[in-house]
Amino acid sequence: MRLRPWLPFIIGIVAITAMLLYWRHWIHEQRVLEKAQAKAQIAKRSVRRDRAAHPAPLPDAKHVESAHYAITTTADAAQTQRVVDAVEALYVAYGRLFSAHVAPAAGREKLKLTLYAYREQFKANNYSMPWAEAYYLRPICYAYYAKSDRNPYHWMIHEATHQLNAEVAGFRKAKWIDEGLATYFGTSRLERGRLIPGAIDPDTYPVWWLTNAGLTGSLDDDIEAGRWIPIRAIITGRDAPNINSNVNRYYIQYWSLSHFLFHYENGRYAAAYKRLIAEGGTLEHFEKRIGPADRIEYQWYRYLQGKIQAMTADGR
Repeated sequence: MRLRPWLPFIIGIVAITAMLLYWRHWIHEQRVLEKAQAKAQIAKRSVRRDRAAHPAPLPDAKHVESAHYAITTTADAAQTQRVVDAVEALYVAYGRLFSAHVAPAAGREKLKLTLYAYREQFKANNYSMPWAEAYYLRPICYAYYAKSDRNPYHWMIHEATHQLNAEVAGFRKAKWIDEGLATYFGTSRLERGRLIPGAIDPDTYPVWWLTNAGLTGSLDDDIEAGRWIPIRAIITGRDAPNINSNVNRYYIQYWSLSHFLFHYENGRYAAAYKRLIAEGGTLEHFEKRIGPADRIEYQWYRYLQGKIQAMTADGR
């Protein structure tokens, strides 16, 4: 049988095409492998960087333990004890509020805190943002004893709440909720050894900035002028102003939104908010659990205005 003269040419073309396709596939697989290896190396470097990112304990630091905490401290014994009492009160109050999410502590490793004796010592060892007065770098909370403040432990309560969110309750990382809960507990009153969630202590951050919020009574005007960050920007982080130049505004709104959701109209949204916290706090879940964002924003704005007016009337 005689082959057609063009058949070897066609066979050659098919063979070359097959080789080129295989080569392309091989190159693609190599690139995928290289990307995976590069990601693994970045992850390893990140882990090493995280482990190395903690400041070294100061030479004169002491170690103190309580029921749920292990504390490295340069503060004196009385100052350290006040902070210990405060965080233990937080642990109890947090456990009561989120009883469905906090398992018994038996067998759990103690939570780690580092307490500095004064602000300058903390600032010299600050591994967070330059404006930070305290920070949580897992697994350790860092703060100082603010002896010149009426409430010298509220910075540590704030950070210890972040720690409870992450290490005890295991809540998903939604910034507006994480910061909202930290400011909610951090601004709560400590009375007779009990932390009372939502009972506002005016000598705490960011509550002491409320009278400087500059709200006019017109939500639209305040959004337009940059005095108010819209609720959708707070929840999603999209189209939001830079936090570094709007720190106090952000934290007033983080705090007040959580306070509103727990206490508006005698806790109208409290149960739904707790479910939302566990779900992760997306805008979709917010509107499903709480209600339309625009309507809730107006209620929240009026609620915060009422808190500001009450503080102004008290002469704060």
